[in-house]
Amino acid sequence: MNENGKRLILGLAHTAYNVSDMEASLKFYREALGFEKAFDLADHRGNPWIVYLYAGGGQFVELFYSAPDAPKQTGRIGSDHLCLLTEDIGRVAENIKASGYPLDADVKSGSDGNLQCWTHDPDGNRIEIMQMGKESLQNAFIRKTEG
Repeated sequence: MNENGKRLILGLAHTAYNVSDMEASLKFYREALGFEKAFDLADHRGNPWIVYLYAGGGQFVELFYSAPDAPKQTGRIGSDHLCLLTEDIGRVAENIKASGYPLDADVKSGSDGNLQCWTHDPDGNRIEIMQMGKESLQNAFIRKTEG
């Protein structure tokens, strides 16, 4: 909490995984867990990049294509990053820096329509901080599914 007693982080927005077989992963998350495919994102060259699955309650799972030659991927399978949701990304970014920790990427708009910045924990685990945009792909999907 900050000095006003208000939480900096609202909760988990999504967790992300690099997968070796997208079709097998989609089948598992959809059939075994009942998640719904929300949308896909392509990279700047138009190649498949991320599939978003809706877990309910405003939370998503991101599945990254992880072929050895896929953009931004090195063939590493497993956890990619944790994403934390906030209402004020500027305040969180300043708090991270004021606490003596680095921002790996400053606040910017992502391709899904949300604001984001990045840091990492002492073990190097990547952490995305996200402020959801009103017209983001995630919010559009939530409005469509949950009314």
